Formats: sequence, structure tokens, C-alpha cells
Amino acid sequence: MHDLRKQVLLESGKTQSRKQRSKQGTPAASSAGSPTPSQSGSRVPSRNVSDDESEGSDASAWGTTSLEDLQHEEDAHTPADVVIADLYQRIDAICDRKRSSAEGREIALAGLGVDLQRYVAKAELGRKLDELVPAIMKSVKAGQSDKETVQALKALALILVTSTGEALYTSTARTVQSLVTDSPEPTIKHAAIQAFGTIAFFGDAPEDDIEESMDLLLEIISSDGSSIDCPDNASIVTAALQTWGLLATKIQDLEDITEVAMEAFTDQLQSSDAEVQIAAGEDIAFLFERSYTEAEEDEAPPSPSSDSSDHANGNGPHMIQRYTAHRQPELLISQLEALAQVSSKRLSKKSRRALHQTFSDVLATVEKPTRGPRYSKALDEDGREYGSRLNVAVGGKGGRSWVIDKWWMYLRLGALRTVLQGGLLVHLEGNEGVRDALEQEFAGIEG
Repeated sequence: MHDLRKQVLLESGKTQSRKQRSKQGTPAASSAGSPTPSQSGSRVPSRNVSDDESEGSDASAWGTTSLEDLQHEEDAHTPADVVIADLYQRIDAICDRKRSSAEGREIALAGLGVDLQRYVAKAELGRKLDELVPAIMKSVKAGQSDKETVQALKALALILVTSTGEALYTSTARTVQSLVTDSPEPTIKHAAIQAFGTIAFFGDAPEDDIEESMDLLLEIISSDGSSIDCPDNASIVTAALQTWGLLATKIQDLEDITEVAMEAFTDQLQSSDAEVQIAAGEDIAFLFERSYTEAEEDEAPPSPSSDSSDHANGNGPHMIQRYTAHRQPELLISQLEALAQVSSKRLSKKSRRALHQTFSDVLATVEKPTRGPRYSKALDEDGREYGSRLNVAVGGKGGRSWVIDKWWMYLRLGALRTVLQGGLLVHLEGNEGVRDALEQEFAGIEG
């Protein structure tokens, strides 16, 4: 979506939702302050990290990257002992602040990030965390350059993915979240939003903390970034939407916040930026999905004539609607239908295809909330709908695979892809915490 964002900003000068455009006197934000992501799914196979490489990819890239592409990403094939040796060198350089420069720390932090993406270094980190995390937090709090702070935030997120734990959340979360509101630099705010979501998710944040953070993110979304002094910043709004979705997957009961959140997300469907639209659409689909839960044993079973859509993905357990996700579904469906067929010439073919795919999926879920992403109504040999056809596999023949048939899984997988980039499959194969994220919807959450 990098090319799309560039094209949109060049044409419009800013990115606004319908609500923001309707306000009088809203100042136009310069696009110069927006963080610029690298191409989706990029991976740095070399141990030497250039300035351009060290910027890395951000969450914005996820919207237009097919999950099926995960199966075809190239592995750097770097021997583990080489990665481990480099990892320790990077850690030593980061911890030895007295003999390092800002530029040196930028390079070391970026290199650490690459190593943590391509190798599951839980054992290696465990011996260094007590020294490494405080050193990284110094760069987070008082980096001598924006790049140092951004790379520190990315490295911190990768550490949490690799070494999950409440202690790491407690020692890092508040400082990272404060950058979202207090940093004067949009690039740092953007990185902090993404990092905080990962830290809260993998750090087993208390539910009250998660809900408080979701409120902050919703303010950012509703104000088009103005609430944190980044008006009309599409990258900021996209990151807030994606992080809100990630954190929301940890909350069992979303009924009380669905109406307010749905209003904000529906408004963002009017955005002039396709990444914002896609992220909003995915959150909308998730909220519809969450409004249904599996029937209890004492609840009436479905009648023989019940539509298969009352079952999870057509063939699963019987599901019951618990509350209304949207008060005007007909109006929403009309919006989604238009986005699923958008044909604007300002969009590249790839971007149009991404919008069509995303909003076809979202529309299918809004119409039948028990249908997950990539739902197929085609019938199998037994006359049953195939359901969701999106799969991620690791380990080759005989390895593990996941059917991504729920939006909560899809949102989490997208967030993991943002953090791990080309190393996602490596971590799916060797990182228990990453696998649990796709297999256990409410692990560690007290209802």
C-alpha cells in the first residue's frame, strides 16, 4: 500500500474521513510528517543493515498483502549459529551505551530486530533481558534521533513476541504509551502505537489496561489523529485501527463498546485512504463476528430448516446473536457493496484488487456474521459449504497448518505479520507464543 498512500497524498495533500471534512476550519496536515513504510513483507537477509533497511515495514503494508503470499516468501537461509553470534554482538553494542553513538545504536537496534525476526531467540534473550530491556528503554525514552527511538520500539516489540510475560509489560508499557500522546514526532507516535499493541497483547496486560488503551485508540480514530496532534494522518489512523482490532480480540464481551466503535469505523469507510478503509472494514467484520457466540447446552437447538449461516463457517457449532452490532445494517451494506466494487482510476490494479477482496469478505460477514474471511459458499461432495478457505502452513509436508476462519485470527495474524514480517513462518513453526495467538482466543484472560 506504500505506492497507494504516496499517490493519494500527492493528489489530495491530506487524508480525511467524512466527519473530519465536515468540520469547519480544520487545518490541512502536511504529508511530510507521515511515516513511510517499506514494501509489504520485506525482509533483510543480510547482517549489515542499511539506513533504508533499518526503517523496516509497518502495519500499513498488511492491508494489501495476500495471506497466501506467506507461503512464497523467501527465507534468508542464514545458519542459526551465524544469527546467534550476530545477535549477541548487537546486544553488547546496545548495552554498552558509554562507547556508542546514536548512529551506532540505530544500526545495532535495527540489526537486533532483523535477528529476532529470522530466529526464535527465546533462550538467548533470557540470559540478557535484565540488561537489554533497560538499555533499550533508554533509547525509547531519550533517543538522540527519531530513528533510534523508532528502532528501539520495534526491537522492544520483537522481544515481547519472543519472550512473553507480564513483567516485561509492567516495565515498558506506560513509557511506550506516553509516546503516543506526548511525542512531537508522527513517526515515533506511529511506531509507539504499533509497539504498544504488541507489548499489551504478548505481555498479558490486565483487561482494564487493554480497555483503557482501546479508548485512547478510538479517540485517535474518531478524530482522524487530531487527538494526538496528528490531524489527517492516514498512517496514524491505520495503525490505531489495526492496534484497536488486535487488542479487542483479547476482550470477551464487547457489547458495551460496540456502538461507539462501530460509528467510528463506519465513518472511516469514507476516508480517502484505502489503507484506512481496509483496516476499518476488518474491524467492522470482527465486531459483527463477536456479536455471535456459540449456543449453550440449554439453549434451543436449530430447527431442521435453519440456514447454515447460523453455524460457524457453515459447518461448525450453532451460533446465536447476543446483541445488535449495527443499528442501520442496510446502510452499511450499501457502503460495503460500493467498496467491494470500487473502480477508481487513481488506484493501482493491485490496490483495487485488495479493496475488492477485503470488502467482499467484510460484506459476507456483515450479511451473515458466522462467516469468516475468504468464505466460500461452494458445496463439497456432501453438499455442505466449504466455508473459509484461507490457510497458513509451516513445516512443509507433514507440518502444521491453520485455517484462518475467524476474524479474530485474521486480525492477530495481520499484527504478527507487521511485527515479524518475513520471519512470520519461522515464528509460527518455532515460537509457542505466536502459535497460541492463533489457537487460543482467550488464553490468560479473566472474563
